[in-house]
Amino acid sequence: MSRHRHLGQLSFLNTSGKNEPTPGLTASQPFPEEKEAVMEVVHLVCCGIDVHKQSLTACLRRVDATGTVAKEVATFGTMYRELLRLSDWLVEGHCPIVVMESTGVYWRPVYHVLTGNVEVLLANPHEVRQRRGKKTDKADAEWLAELLAHGLVTPSFIPTPEISTLRDLTRMRTGLVQTRTQAKNRVLKVLEDTNLKVGDVVSDVFGVSGRRMLDALVAGERDPVVLAEMALRKLRSKIPALQLALEGSFTEHHGWLIQMSLDMVDMANRQIHEMDERIGKLLEPLSSQAAQLATIPGVSEQAARVILSEIGADMSRFGSPQRLASWAGMCPGNNESAGKRRSGRTRKGNKHLRRVLVECAWATVRTDSFLGRTFRRHRARIGGKTAAVAVGHKILVIVYHLLAEGSVYDGERYDRPDPKEEARRISRAVQALARLGYEVELKKAV
Repeated sequence: MSRHRHLGQLSFLNTSGKNEPTPGLTASQPFPEEKEAVMEVVHLVCCGIDVHKQSLTACLRRVDATGTVAKEVATFGTMYRELLRLSDWLVEGHCPIVVMESTGVYWRPVYHVLTGNVEVLLANPHEVRQRRGKKTDKADAEWLAELLAHGLVTPSFIPTPEISTLRDLTRMRTGLVQTRTQAKNRVLKVLEDTNLKVGDVVSDVFGVSGRRMLDALVAGERDPVVLAEMALRKLRSKIPALQLALEGSFTEHHGWLIQMSLDMVDMANRQIHEMDERIGKLLEPLSSQAAQLATIPGVSEQAARVILSEIGADMSRFGSPQRLASWAGMCPGNNESAGKRRSGRTRKGNKHLRRVLVECAWATVRTDSFLGRTFRRHRARIGGKTAAVAVGHKILVIVYHLLAEGSVYDGERYDRPDPKEEARRISRAVQALARLGYEVELKKAV
């Protein structure tokens, strides 16, 4: 089909610098014949849903036998009754699949209601971003339906209900630990404000001895000699230093502040204990997988729980360790143009999984393992933070292999000698001796 475009009101800049009509084109002259690129339709009937807190807009896209596209747009509320009405509307329209963006937590109620009747895909908002100037609820729903119809939506990972429950608990436990740490830091801040240098003498201010002193301070005791005598066991050897550290200007106001923070610490400890018991019960079906992950250097029992709660135990849902690392945001970015490689910073992925993997990477620093040696080598060249991400990526790849194969960690499998790295180390050693004035003749040991 020829497309006629009227150019009577358009002018172009010619070589003379004046705005004049382009030579050779008239107002009624058509452009050359153009061939339209036709994308294959994967889903003849589908629906795109634009979800908000109080309302959602759904676009039902249908292609009939003649290839004609029909769209039906409807708006629903987000109350449970309205979501049931949306589900009936999709079933009556014979819609087998829908897509929506992962907008905060607002997509969850919609997913829970629809997932039993239709297939629900969750799309990353950055990958299905609307075109500029087309941002309305109706346009967003139509755009999502259009992308889904042509198979251009990459579904996000949605855990099973069991893993989702476990994930909620582990994430809440992490929040409780952070809250407890904040409360402890407030206590230390108050002690510094009163010139009580207990933290300089006692390694754990919230241990048994430290807690006895804090409780006595709150109760009104101010004598540093009496407070220092509350030390137990090995800490009693530091009683003279404690007497000096406990001299300050502690008042009733400071005691009230510390009491409030200590109450928060006690409450967080109790809740964390209850949370650990509940997580342990939910993790019983995955106890063997947790034991597998705990064999990796740097991965503790708690870290194994968090990893399983974030990715589950079924690695077939990711397909490959590369895709898992990309989803978690633990691999370098791919940004290359005209043969030049630009910033390789990692993408934003699962921040909860990323945090625990980085913690595991730092835990390998003092281990004599493949991961520990890799961390130390990278840290000397690119710094500790970047090295932690690199080693965390390796830990995640190992996690994929162990869960996919049902095996335990074997250091020899990953600690294979790298000929290039070995040659670089030999060269550096020879150059170091040469700078000291030695001539070296290399001979392979038998």
